[in-house]
Amino acid sequence: MSARFEILPAPLADLRVLQRKPLGDSRGYLERLFCLQELAEILDERHIVQINHTLTASRGTVRGMHFQHPPHAETKFVSCLRGEVFDVAVDLRRDSPTFLRWHGEILSADNYRALVIPEGFAHGFQTLCDDCEMLYLHTAAYNALAEDGLNAQDPHLAINWPLRVQGQSTRDANHSMLNTDFAGITL
Repeated sequence: MSARFEILPAPLADLRVLQRKPLGDSRGYLERLFCLQELAEILDERHIVQINHTLTASRGTVRGMHFQHPPHAETKFVSCLRGEVFDVAVDLRRDSPTFLRWHGEILSADNYRALVIPEGFAHGFQTLCDDCEMLYLHTAAYNALAEDGLNAQDPHLAINWPLRVQGQSTRDANHSMLNTDFAGITL
């Protein structure tokens, strides 16, 4: 059996880029979005327990930067099924060598890439066109009491969004800015 994924490193500790390998012919293609057997090394005894699908209507919209506190921290497999997004992960793990650094990847329907965001990271994205659809596979169910977020425009993070930030939810726009007391997350 030929592998349908290539697992690529990213510049932040434990963050991965998943390159899917669709099989196609003149009729179209088949694309595997997930395979427990092929992705076992990333999951490390975790299981996908929730799948979410979003549609973001307007170009330039920023969603995030979201995360869940332990013990509800989650690994996310994030893919863009329609359109194109700038997908961003921020390492919040207190003892990580890449603490508070961010990395962004272009995810699109055409490049067959996913970002695999480990526990202890915040996640968000900006749409680069209208009508973007995203698919998220989560290793933990959503827990309202564990949810939190960073401000996507926090100068301490200095995320270089490709477009002017717009379309944020009230909740996302009102996340506090980090201060020097932010100690990170312990998993």
